[in-house]
Amino acid sequence: MSDINTDLRDLSYWIDAGNADRCEEAATWGRLAKVAEESGEVIAAYIGATGQNPRKGITHDRDDVEDELLDVAVTALGAVMHLHGNAPDFDVTGVLSEHVESLVKRAGLR
Repeated sequence: MSDINTDLRDLSYWIDAGNADRCEEAATWGRLAKVAEESGEVIAAYIGATGQNPRKGITHDRDDVEDELLDVAVTALGAVMHLHGNAPDFDVTGVLSEHVESLVKRAGLR
């Protein structure tokens, strides 16, 4: 199995390379906006999975919704990598783990 930090960094590098002609601020705005765009795809998939659009009917299933949710997570983690300059020593999954731990504590679960 590959290292998820390396895979996320590779994806982030790839996205940044595709936007190398943009200024840094525009590239960052693009990365952040992509998280919102992916979130919209979650909603579209859920509408399609539940048939809430009578004109279209059932167009998706729960697996599609799950895939879109995971796309949001990967896109968000990639944006965090981007904010840290895709540094080789940046441990995005460690940062995620620490954040989840703080949320669990705040929720009073530990």
